[in-house]
Amino acid sequence: MIVTSVDIPGPLVIEPKVFGDERGFFLESWNEGRFAEAGLDWTFVQDNHSRSAKGVLRGIHFQNPNPQGKLVRVVSGAVWDVAVDLRRSSPHYGQWFGLELSAANKKMFWVPPGFGHGFLTLEDGTDFLYKCTSLYDPSAEQSLQWNDPAVGIDWPLDGIEPQLSAKDREGTPFDQIRAYA
Repeated sequence: MIVTSVDIPGPLVIEPKVFGDERGFFLESWNEGRFAEAGLDWTFVQDNHSRSAKGVLRGIHFQNPNPQGKLVRVVSGAVWDVAVDLRRSSPHYGQWFGLELSAANKKMFWVPPGFGHGFLTLEDGTDFLYKCTSLYDPSAEQSLQWNDPAVGIDWPLDGIEPQLSAKDREGTPFDQIRAYA
């Protein structure tokens, strides 16, 4: 597997080793021992799976307290996936990183605790999987405003009118969120 750091310390792009032939392919999406050997020593307690039509925008979600680290990937379709640094003590506070995850590129993205996370689906029938380091806690859940100008995420919205849940339409402005220390 290839593990690549991004411009903001913490998030990682993971490209698994893919074994393929005319019958299809095989890859390990998680192997505790192999990931630990690569310095990725995480414990997961919850797996989630969402399916979305093209143009669904989910996020930017985070929990504080009880932050979640998330190892995310797409098994059908494609997304523009985003992590936002929400650690006030970080020199990268308020900065974001985004990349395309798809069934075709088979990349995974590690979004560590202390970051907000969201994605925009780029194809109908997109299946998005994520492993979490802590359980979902509705009392700690927050939603950062997806289009807050202070963060300035460059969503690929050409020809797409984002579909948002009520919670995400009413996201909290960046200057009012309960950020991490």
